[in-house]
Amino acid sequence: MIRYFTEDTSFSLKGKRLISKWLRQVARENGHTVGELNYIFCSDPYLLAINQQFLDHDYYTDIITFDNSDDYFQETGKLGVSADIYISIDTVRANGDVYGEGFDRELDRVIVHGLLHLVGYDDVTEWKRRRMRAVENRALKLLDAIRAGE
Repeated sequence: MIRYFTEDTSFSLKGKRLISKWLRQVARENGHTVGELNYIFCSDPYLLAINQQFLDHDYYTDIITFDNSDDYFQETGKLGVSADIYISIDTVRANGDVYGEGFDRELDRVIVHGLLHLVGYDDVTEWKRRRMRAVENRALKLLDAIRAGE
């Protein structure tokens, strides 16, 4: 189950069913099923407070993913990625301008970025960042194809 929430922002995600379909397909293509994914869209100050409280980081970021997959398995006995994924709408909007992607495309990228962390990708080195970016780009092409078919 994929759910979408907001905290401290008036943002509302459009096309939730299509986005959920896309995310389930990306998970499947990477050998995983979706358990419970909660996307929480919030403001910069809200995500900064989470970053400070839980990660001891004192800086703004676009996304923080809390992997709950082990808890989900223990509770349900089923394998599947499960997480609370917090996304700062403020930072996504700013990054969309900085990178020339625009808000909507940058938001799609950040949404799938969180899922890709759950299925085993990380971006802690330059090589891994390039690899993750390539996987994000493939996932975005899949989203474009899904949107074209709707």
